[in-house]
Amino acid sequence: MKNVIPQSKEYAKYLSKAKRTKIFIIIIQIGILLSLIGLWELLAVTGAIDTFIMSCPSRIVTTIATIAASGELWLHISTTLYEAIIGFVIATALGTLLAMLLWWNETLRRILDPFIVVLNSLPKIALGPIIIIWVGIGTASIVLMDVLIMVIITTLTMLAAFVNCDNGKILLLRSYNANKFQILTKLIIPNSICDFIGVLKVNVGLTWVGTIMGEYLNSRAGLGYLIVYGGQIFNLDLVMASTVILCLLAAVMYFAVAWIEKIIKKRYNN
Repeated sequence: MKNVIPQSKEYAKYLSKAKRTKIFIIIIQIGILLSLIGLWELLAVTGAIDTFIMSCPSRIVTTIATIAASGELWLHISTTLYEAIIGFVIATALGTLLAMLLWWNETLRRILDPFIVVLNSLPKIALGPIIIIWVGIGTASIVLMDVLIMVIITTLTMLAAFVNCDNGKILLLRSYNANKFQILTKLIIPNSICDFIGVLKVNVGLTWVGTIMGEYLNSRAGLGYLIVYGGQIFNLDLVMASTVILCLLAAVMYFAVAWIEKIIKKRYNN
């Protein structure tokens, strides 16, 4: 049986204080959110803002309930969520693999570096018509737009993390006759975990941008479709309701990434 080292009183106080601080921050965050919602509703009720233009929380809730009662809400949510998750996974995996390839081959990295920078600066929305011609109208073109927005940023971020790894540690492994694959798997990748988590968090935001942008261009269902349709018929309640749902989905995805972060950090800290 392993010996368990008892916690010191100072460490116990530190944990208790950290827990209280975390709870305090959560309460303040919830309080700010509820205050903003309450103020928005108050301004709408008193007529300080035009609800036709700005909508209000009560009308947004009513709109969401109406769409849900019609049975169409889950169709639009599931369509956008599927496209966002697929694009997120493909772009993150592809970008990370490209970064590994460019780290592995320095000559290839030097050749492709200017092209990658130019592609990153290219406005992806300009490629919309070309993407539609290449892959057609539907999920494929939306996912491709999503991937194009994220993959270059993922590649550049992970490549910078790989290249900036401590050269002294690399030389140490080479002194023990470690090959390049061993250096990659035993040093480079573990050393870049924090950067990878950062990429995941950035891509959480970008995947919704790419998905909605793709749905703006061509879609028959999805939250982006509802936003476009609501704008066309001047139904701002529908536009705001779809935007609120997008925010909730993005928050859920962020918390999922935060949960993955805890698992990864716990594994590598052990």
